[in-house]
Amino acid sequence: MIVGYVVYLILILIAVVFLASAIRILREYERGVVFTLGRFTGVKGPGLIILIPFVQQLVRVDLRIIVQDVPPQDVISRDNVSVKVNAVLYFRIVDPERAIIMVENFAIATNQLAQTTLRSVLGKHELDEMLAERDQLNADIQQIVDQQTDAWGIKVTNVEIKDIDLNETMVRAIAKQAEAERLRRAKVINAEGEQQAADKLVEAGRSLAREPCAMQLRYFGALHDIAGERSSTVVFPLPIDLLSYLDSALNRRNERPANQTGDNDTK
Repeated sequence: MIVGYVVYLILILIAVVFLASAIRILREYERGVVFTLGRFTGVKGPGLIILIPFVQQLVRVDLRIIVQDVPPQDVISRDNVSVKVNAVLYFRIVDPERAIIMVENFAIATNQLAQTTLRSVLGKHELDEMLAERDQLNADIQQIVDQQTDAWGIKVTNVEIKDIDLNETMVRAIAKQAEAERLRRAKVINAEGEQQAADKLVEAGRSLAREPCAMQLRYFGALHDIAGERSSTVVFPLPIDLLSYLDSALNRRNERPANQTGDNDTK
């Protein structure tokens, strides 16, 4: 009897081991790449999967987006500035078969490819472009890495540059450059304001020249402003028309003796 119980117990243990190795349960975001005697036979899941023990093997693949940090990379920009740049990589598996068969470790391979692409792309740009055009650089890196990983069944959804570390010398140089740029803009704005003011003064002068009465009103306004000030000296503006009249009178007076002298000589 004891021998019979032992045999039954052994059979039960064998059945449990058989079922444990034959039954797999995959979640909604998982897929199973099945190999039969070492040969690929299909992708299964999600749900309950039954395998032939010791004949079939299953490799689980996660289809969710994987987030990886790209370690800081030493990059020399096109204008010979050395910086350290790190990034974040987002990718997911779209073809489990190729992700398992075509590359040994898709996560490490994708990360290494992102590192080399980061150095290559940023090395073609100047420091100012790295700081000001991150969105375009992210798009360029993402496109290049995605093209390379397409053969592995991997879709790179995004690459984001996190930090661009500069040494203290470059930080001070950039601060000085920014200050100089602000001063330049201030001078340009001041010059544009003076030019606009000069244009308005020219326009006002033309308007006053067309209307002599407006010039007289301008004189009266100036006198009113002078009267309101506490000053012992009062300057009365002399009308321009009077000066022109005097000038014309002097010219006629100078021309008259010359004409009379010529007439006497003729006589």
